[in-house]
Amino acid sequence: MTTPDGFGRGTGINGAPGGFSTATAPPATAPAAPPSNPLPEALAHAAGGPRYWLPTRADRSSPPTAPTTPTGGFDVEAVRRDFPQLHREVNGRPLVWLDNGATTLKPRQVVEAVGEHYATGTSNVHRGAHTLAKQATQIYEEGRAEAAKLLGTPDPDEIVFVRGTTEAVNLVAQTWGRANLGVGDEILVSAAEHHSNLVPWQLIAKERRARVVPIPLLPDGQLDQDAYRDLLGFRTKLVALTHASNVLGTVPPVAEMTALAHRYGAKVLVDGAQAVSHFPVDVTALDADFYTFSGHKVFAPTGIGALYGKRELLEAMPPWQGGGNMIDAVSFTETTYAPVPHRLEAGTGHIGGVAGLRAALRYLSGLDRQAATAHEEQLTAYATAALATVPGLRLIGSAPGKIGVLTFLLAGTDPIALAGALDQQGIAIRAGHHCAQPALAAYGLQSAARASLALYNTVRDVDALVTALQGIQAEAAAS
Repeated sequence: MTTPDGFGRGTGINGAPGGFSTATAPPATAPAAPPSNPLPEALAHAAGGPRYWLPTRADRSSPPTAPTTPTGGFDVEAVRRDFPQLHREVNGRPLVWLDNGATTLKPRQVVEAVGEHYATGTSNVHRGAHTLAKQATQIYEEGRAEAAKLLGTPDPDEIVFVRGTTEAVNLVAQTWGRANLGVGDEILVSAAEHHSNLVPWQLIAKERRARVVPIPLLPDGQLDQDAYRDLLGFRTKLVALTHASNVLGTVPPVAEMTALAHRYGAKVLVDGAQAVSHFPVDVTALDADFYTFSGHKVFAPTGIGALYGKRELLEAMPPWQGGGNMIDAVSFTETTYAPVPHRLEAGTGHIGGVAGLRAALRYLSGLDRQAATAHEEQLTAYATAALATVPGLRLIGSAPGKIGVLTFLLAGTDPIALAGALDQQGIAIRAGHHCAQPALAAYGLQSAARASLALYNTVRDVDALVTALQGIQAEAAAS
């Protein structure tokens, strides 16, 4: 997947250097017309100078072109047959699942793996001498190895099982953060973050008397790289960064931003919840210090996820929770702890969830990832052009290289009411603030609708959405 360079340089609309106007400049004697879409106050930092630009708006008069089969082949219909939920009806209509940003559906292989664990393989893991304990432990640790393979680390012990991305970020904040943050230290957090990669840093910053500093957005949804460079300094201790925005679809230049942070001795935590199902990830190439993902957003069950951390960092972090599994020896005079990753995994883990995660990641690795990513990229381009044909629709976020997250407003409709109307036609989207209120606030919004794509979505799904939106818009205009 081609990621944006993120440096915010280029030409303005219609090839003019800088600026945001789409119209020919008026004569000097005429007053300038106010822009039809004034820049929200939160994006005012991007208003001046030739560094900033907006892409040319899609031509609404040109019909979108359906994507062709990617080179190398990706049989989306064969993939769809593996997902039982895609073959049900909702409100008498075939289900169109476009809420993948909230959670992905599960293939039958995952359903069967979880069912098999509870039906015939139930046991606790580690320290058990009987056959079922050994079998469950093998599956559990194979799940860890699959997570390591997904993220590109050769060391499975750099993978800590957690409930999901939220718990992973809290773990790092409460262990690494408590040990390393002090008065006046700064945590840079991008304005595109999900709340799970913002609120934990606010909590620990308040406790440690540190500061959370936002990395601002450009109008197209890219992170402002010039501002980022200016914000980095000797007080920067950590950068918290999404690998793909759940509202804007933006894929920041993580490797470049990480390299810059490391020049100042800062650590980088990357939220990969929205990334891992869309394109291959290599934490070694990114040089990320921490990387997190949630199983339920990569075709696995809810309640299971993983935290990657560089071994030397994990080994230096104190335990977050105490209890079983995380100890070496316990007495009333002294307790010693197990080596990583178990030292950070107190109590009985989500064993059935790991069985499902193992199955999901094996399923994903069995696909042609390049072809699957190409399918999603083509479908995203098609959907972007198709939505541009809907009168009154405003798409939020147009950064180059974005994933298939399509957040939008439809004139004359409330986003939540719009989602309800689409549901009556069997189309599932998400509406609200998407647990990313600062990202929406940058565009002067409190709520928006969001359709989000996955590798099993098709042109038919997009066409169903567009047709429904055109009908709803026509009704709203008539009323």
